[in-house]
Amino acid sequence: MPSAPPDLDPSRVHVVLNSASRRGAALAGAVRDHLDRAGLRAARIHAVPTGAELVPTLDRVLEEQPDLLVVGGGDGTVGAAADRLAGTRTILGVLPLGTANDFARTLQIPTGLEEATRTLATGKVVDVDLGRARGYGPDTASLALPFLNVASLGLSVAVTERLGPRLKRRLGPLAYPAATLAAYRHHRPFSARLEFPDGDHPTMELDDLLQVAVGNGVHYGGGQTVSPTASVDDHTLDVYAIERGRLRDHLSIARFLKDGSFVEHERVHHVLTRRVRVHTAERMGVNLDGEVALRTPVDFRVERNALHVVVPQHSTAAVKDAEAA
Repeated sequence: MPSAPPDLDPSRVHVVLNSASRRGAALAGAVRDHLDRAGLRAARIHAVPTGAELVPTLDRVLEEQPDLLVVGGGDGTVGAAADRLAGTRTILGVLPLGTANDFARTLQIPTGLEEATRTLATGKVVDVDLGRARGYGPDTASLALPFLNVASLGLSVAVTERLGPRLKRRLGPLAYPAATLAAYRHHRPFSARLEFPDGDHPTMELDDLLQVAVGNGVHYGGGQTVSPTASVDDHTLDVYAIERGRLRDHLSIARFLKDGSFVEHERVHHVLTRRVRVHTAERMGVNLDGEVALRTPVDFRVERNALHVVVPQHSTAAVKDAEAA
């Protein structure tokens, strides 16, 4: 349930800023000024110049068990922090400095640095779910990797492979539709078997697919919506599979990606579950919030109320628990 932010001791606030993110390098100098204005003058800032230094920096900071960990970067940076914060008392704050910032969009955190920083001091704390993906098999590590927004395979993996840093810097959010068009032209259809270990749905054998996705949050891919009813705190995963179909089918589906109503299309299979296993005839890469991190088969599950996150007072995200109370 939402709660008021605690009376923060600024010395117990740490900021990990990924200066390698799209806006991180340009805004690094302004972060301190905005923190000071928000009343967090004594907050400790850790600038991370490369992605390779992100995880060691997060681990080092969390050894001090801060009350609030503020993460500045894109969804990948926030996801790395969320993985380590899950199940702890430390509150997560988000400064959206990436290209898509879909997790911040889901929680209605403003993208402007001044407004986002002010939210840290004036917002409310909500509990949100975290998705987990675990590959299994004789040659697969058993580590369960996190995803805040969406895990997917098929077309989305090809899109990710075309979303290089140069394209993101040059086009910003427009890089996503540009990469999607390029990937679509070279897509090969695939088959998948979806198993539901909790027995809430029968096994689904699907052929001639464009994409399979498992959504924990609401937004992905630079503002697309998982489904009209998706929520980051409903303790379920939105699972959908899109059949390849004809070009006109894809065009009609694409019209409704923004509001998520594409899941009602006749060539889209959509279910809600807490756990799903995805098998494919050939091993395929799996995209977790923009990073291709696993290969099928993969077991997906939801970790309920895993994170405490600061959001604006006006945010209507993460209200399911409050409605149920």
